[in-house]
Parts: sequence; C-alpha cells; structure tokens
Amino acid sequence: MRVNIVLVSPQIPQNTGNIARTCAVTGARLHLVKPLGFEIDDKKLKRAGLDYWDKLDISFYDSLEDFLSRCDGERFYFTTKGQRVHSDCTFPDNAYLVFGREDAGLPEELLVTDRDHCLRIPMRNDLRSLNLSNSAAIAVYEVLRQWGYPELETRGELHRLNW
Repeated sequence: MRVNIVLVSPQIPQNTGNIARTCAVTGARLHLVKPLGFEIDDKKLKRAGLDYWDKLDISFYDSLEDFLSRCDGERFYFTTKGQRVHSDCTFPDNAYLVFGREDAGLPEELLVTDRDHCLRIPMRNDLRSLNLSNSAAIAVYEVLRQWGYPELETRGELHRLNW
C-alpha cells in the first residue's frame, strides 16, 4: 500500500526536510509542487532531512495544475478550513495527502471543488494552525494506523540490554 504526501509551494526548508524524513521512515512518497520558497539543495533542507535523501521516492511538479493533471489517486486536502476531522476519514491505497503553503494554506478555489475531502486536524479555535511538518506527520500516521502499519516495524529492541 502506498501513501503520498503533497506539499504545494512550501516556503520553509526545515519543514520540507522534516517531512522528507517522515516520508523516508514511513515509506510515503513525497510530491513537491513548485514554486518552492527555497532551492532543493538548501543546507537547511538537507540538514532537517539528514541522511535520508537517498531513501526518498520524490516527484516534482511545475505547478498545482501540473500536479492535479498527473495525480492518479484520491486526494485529501488538509486545511484549517475543513469541515471533517481527519481521523473520521477512511483512506484508500494510493491516497494523496495534500498540504498548502505555511503562510497561506491551499487555495480556497481548490477546496470548494471537493468539500468532502477537506480535512481538519482538531485544534484550538483561537490559534492559527499547527506546524506543517507536524500536520503531515499526524496525517500520514493516521493513514498508516488505519492500514495496520504495513511494512513498518512495530516493536523496538534495546541496544545494550534485553527485554
């Protein structure tokens, strides 16, 4: 089973680096939609992703329209404007979890076309939003939880001692 994380015009390299690391450790595919607010060789981006860059399955798109025309799975838009809670949704194989810019989110013109796929992560009403990399991690782990964490190790081992 495959889950996809889509970042539409991310602006902060550290967020994208953290999300790239999350993709690497979960097996999620990363999709970056231009324009990006940084260069892909940005030191901050690579530092946040550490040594996981060679473990990534990553695709780039020239625009949101380019991504939408090439997307081959069901899309779920994570937004503070969503009317449904993310954990009330059942995610299919090849789900695309779509996130917008840190400072602006996803275009409302896109959201209004698919209200039932606009999902909100619950949070206090008087605060703006969660950090983008935290939101992506919450979303991908909810999908993987529903799927029973396929191909992921669910038990850890001590390094010096035994359980």
